[in-house]
Amino acid sequence: MTEITLDNKRESRLLYFAGWRVTDIADKLNLPVSTVSSWKDREKWDDVAPVGQVEATLEARLSLLIMKEQKTGQDFKEIDLLGRQMEKMARIKKYSNGGGNERDLNPKLDKRYTAERKYRDKNPIDPEQEEKLINGFFDGIFQYQRHWYDAGLKHRIREILKSRQIGATYYFAREAFVDALKTGRNQIFLSASKKQALQFRSYITAYAKEKADLELKGETILLPNGAELIFLGTNSATAQSYHGNLYFDEYFWVPKFGEMRKVASAMASQKQYRQTYFSTPTTKASEAYQFWSGELFNKRRAAADKAEFDISHKNLQNGKLCADRHWKQIVNIYDAENGGCDLFDIEELRFENSTEEFEQLFMCQFADDNSSIFKFADLQACQVDSYEEWLDFKPFYIRPFGNREVWIGYDPAYTGDRAALAIVAPPRVEGGDFRVLHNETFHGLDYEKQAEKIKQYCQNYNVTKITVDRTGMGDGVYQLVKKFFPSAVGLTYDLNLKNEMVLKTLNLVQKRRLKFDGKEIINSFMTIKRQATRTGRQMTYVSDRSQDASHGDLAWAIMHCILNENYGGGNNRSQSSVFTFE
Repeated sequence: MTEITLDNKRESRLLYFAGWRVTDIADKLNLPVSTVSSWKDREKWDDVAPVGQVEATLEARLSLLIMKEQKTGQDFKEIDLLGRQMEKMARIKKYSNGGGNERDLNPKLDKRYTAERKYRDKNPIDPEQEEKLINGFFDGIFQYQRHWYDAGLKHRIREILKSRQIGATYYFAREAFVDALKTGRNQIFLSASKKQALQFRSYITAYAKEKADLELKGETILLPNGAELIFLGTNSATAQSYHGNLYFDEYFWVPKFGEMRKVASAMASQKQYRQTYFSTPTTKASEAYQFWSGELFNKRRAAADKAEFDISHKNLQNGKLCADRHWKQIVNIYDAENGGCDLFDIEELRFENSTEEFEQLFMCQFADDNSSIFKFADLQACQVDSYEEWLDFKPFYIRPFGNREVWIGYDPAYTGDRAALAIVAPPRVEGGDFRVLHNETFHGLDYEKQAEKIKQYCQNYNVTKITVDRTGMGDGVYQLVKKFFPSAVGLTYDLNLKNEMVLKTLNLVQKRRLKFDGKEIINSFMTIKRQATRTGRQMTYVSDRSQDASHGDLAWAIMHCILNENYGGGNNRSQSSVFTFE
């Protein structure tokens, strides 16, 4: 290996920087003292700053190592070390020359500042826009929503049991956004799934656009004052390490609520933060009911410290601070109407729903699932957060499931009132899960438009099976579907067919092999009940499937897909195009 050496002038300079005297340098390199002294004066070695001296030494050593033809492992380690030291010297020079700041001395600080600056640049809000957003908050809100606002000023924890569709998510999204603008506090949004939590984001961005012509960006929205708007699913592994005001939407529908509440409440444990829980009811068997009813509070207290909780509508109609120091309120659809909400035709809703469904959906009554074939606890155990768990499913892509196989189940509308479509991914291996990738209901469509809806999904998914209920006007939908999908299966309902669908699905639910995201599916399955036929000789399954009400529609659409599943776990059901059970 050829030995590489420095020229005399350069080596003299480095030795001088290392503290050697001129005479000693001359002796070492066998040079005249006058020559070394001349170099020192002419090139002004004494004027070089300490940083420059170290930098020159590092540069010389690094150059020597790079030029070596055969390098050892130690050489490569030293090259890496010297390279990092050169970077440090460059930062120090920039800081020393007055053109830098503390970030030039600390790469981590610089990285964090760059990230924060990047987020701030995404959502600039000028004073005029901020004023419009804050001043427009009370525009159009109802009396009961103003009551929620006043309660939030006085109480740290709010619990609200509410009717469906009275604008709770809409209101609390705006309340949180305005609070973040005014106080700089973070706002954390949780719901039964991340997909539902992102509904908060949708309301916030729409409000910002409407009031201030402002386009908010980022999945997590960072405001100029540093406040973050964070949207999370109910995965306790990911919903941690945050702090801020907590908004927990539809908490009665969250699987393992007790575990999730511990994580959620910890994020808002500081006294400056408040917690808000609001939901439509499920059943008294849910974990969240213990939280709402005060039962959980009493479980943690000695017998002498237990408290009485009156959670009747009469007691909580106007809101009340209870023994657990939670402000609780029940707002049913009539309360909302009395509070200024004129968005409903209540008599029409009573006509469209069974008494039991109306009581649960709009009157804040907890359902009794004793008469339901599908139990709430079993269905809730099948619920997943699809945005967090189904990494192979991209709902916003043109082809959300790529070329993977899916089945479509369709339950037509009998009077053009409501039809349901379900897209189910069958298991790839025997004994695997059935996943409901998408479900949708349609209102007021004739059979041609219903068939067109199915055709549109065939263009976006690799559909290998379509099953349609051909009863009544469903036969018109089925005949049109067969024109573009000849292997479509038509079903004519009777006792045997309904028994087969329900029992197969019940088997999957109890084995936790049916997976879905969304409380609508739970509601739909819970409407299915067993009752005697008109003759009283046989039992059948019903779900208010009259011409005026068909609220089990999503469940039946899903079961149309599951009908392809054999009891043994395969999916090789008879391939005949029409099943008729007389």
